[in-house]
Amino acid sequence: MLLRYQSLLRGVFCAVVALFFVILPAAAADKAAPKDDVNLQKTIHDYLVSHPDRLPNVIGIVQEEIDSISALQTRNVVQERKKDLFENPDDLVEGNPKGDVTLVEFFDYRCPYCKQVAPSLDALLKEDPKVRIVYKEWPILGPASVFASRVALASKKQGKYPAFHHAMMAMKGDINDETILKLAASVGLDIKRLQTDVSSPDVERVLKTNGDLADALKIDGTPGFILGDSIIPGAVDLDALRKNIAEQRKRG
Repeated sequence: MLLRYQSLLRGVFCAVVALFFVILPAAAADKAAPKDDVNLQKTIHDYLVSHPDRLPNVIGIVQEEIDSISALQTRNVVQERKKDLFENPDDLVEGNPKGDVTLVEFFDYRCPYCKQVAPSLDALLKEDPKVRIVYKEWPILGPASVFASRVALASKKQGKYPAFHHAMMAMKGDINDETILKLAASVGLDIKRLQTDVSSPDVERVLKTNGDLADALKIDGTPGFILGDSIIPGAVDLDALRKNIAEQRKRG
């Protein structure tokens, strides 16, 4: 994998160099004739210093190549980790189990943007009978986040995962261990059993798997969505979700 992306990065450099000489006047190109990468880089640097009006073109070219590589990397990870991403039986899954579109959300119970988007996800499930949503516990905002995710995963053993999840998403203000356990009790969880289950190997495994997936996909914050083989970053509204899902259906 590493060698693959090193090769891609070299491709970016070569593409930029090739396009650079497209925008470089012929006379300047004839003078350049670099013998190695160092000379080539100096030629490019000197030319751009002398012609700063060309810089936006080069920046745009580089950004397009970087975006292309990032999209390819995401597609490869999705294909390689498809079962962990879409079919992990430890995840909370809502909607149509055989839906034609699956939306994956990496979330944190302390993330205000995750709570902001939660009503849109609920509305989507109500209005679209063919959508399936997979919720990935990814606690990245401190110890309270980690404890909340542990309680959520442990609550599955008592059949209360959906109830606990939605109660946490609806909870206002910051959270701590005490408020998390109080809420767990309010949805009918056996707290004594829960305090044992939060440290189970199953809980550890899920958190590690989700963390590894997020790292591999280079998701840099919550919420982070996967739809098809693409990443949708940040808190998107209901209209944006509808649009992205419609486009995914067209792609098949």
